Amino acid sequence: MITVDALTKTYGPVRAVDGISFELAEGEALALIGPSGCGKSTTLRMINRLIEPSAGRVLIDGVDTRSIPPAALRLRMGYAIQGIGLFPHRTVAQNIATVPRLLGWPRARIAARIEELLDLFGLPPAVFAHKYPHELSGGQQQRVGVARAMAGKPAVLLMDEPFGALDPITRARLQDEFLAIRRRMGTTVLLVTHDMDEAFRLADRLAVMEKGRIVQLDTPEALLRRPASAFVQSMVGNEDRGLKLLSLAGVAALMRPAEGWAPAGEGTFRKAGGQEALAPLSASASLREAASRLVLTGVDELPVVDETGNLVGTIDMARIIAFGGGRR
Repeated sequence: MITVDALTKTYGPVRAVDGISFELAEGEALALIGPSGCGKSTTLRMINRLIEPSAGRVLIDGVDTRSIPPAALRLRMGYAIQGIGLFPHRTVAQNIATVPRLLGWPRARIAARIEELLDLFGLPPAVFAHKYPHELSGGQQQRVGVARAMAGKPAVLLMDEPFGALDPITRARLQDEFLAIRRRMGTTVLLVTHDMDEAFRLADRLAVMEKGRIVQLDTPEALLRRPASAFVQSMVGNEDRGLKLLSLAGVAALMRPAEGWAPAGEGTFRKAGGQEALAPLSASASLREAASRLVLTGVDELPVVDETGNLVGTIDMARIIAFGGGRR
């Protein structure tokens, strides 16, 4: 999908981006992560040629972007930013329609796409299509901004700190919504963020940048287990790496058969010979949630149910600790 080859940007003697290379596969989400000034936003803007590289190249499906007129290139890429950038004098529907209209879509197709995206982002078209940006909350504006970036069905979605200005609760909700939509639609995403937790939640791989260079490009689990340097370790977190690791894995992958467990009424389960009826964990819960529940309840093992409430296994602290130590 996208190949970045020795991409460089200099400003006088300063190398803002210093010969970085990476590949982004179709349907993958890759996060550029690092402190302010490390070159991640500059990299993103060189990919859609808002900034011209000093050296190196960017290929999309094998085609050098230098051979594509900048305006045409940007129509192939969605672009969502922290400042949202909605046109204040246009309605929600008109904002979302911006790129499809530039692409020459028929009116009926544009209207269908607007309705599809508003439904996807939990903004009922009958309520929100004709509102103006100033009539929306910050979270609603951000939803519209991302919907607009996705409206033309771009080959890749570029996102620069898209949820950074939101309060933590709204931010977490939008991250979850976007993750579900991305997986459903198979969208290819290149994300810039300084928030490691956001990168872990939204990206398949992370490229950690320091002083214009990529110092480690790996999966979230590999970064947590094997940081390549003290700098990477400080980025992923020194004290809570274990908890972050548990957040990446689901209960379903580690549960064992539910032997000796039976329903105890009102959605709870009891183990043979046990006194206490326990509320189950969802198989989609993270190992961090499981460890927290085990500590709070003070038991050694918890029942696990599927989405229909059927008992499908159990999880215990010993297996969680073994996972944290790299043993499965």
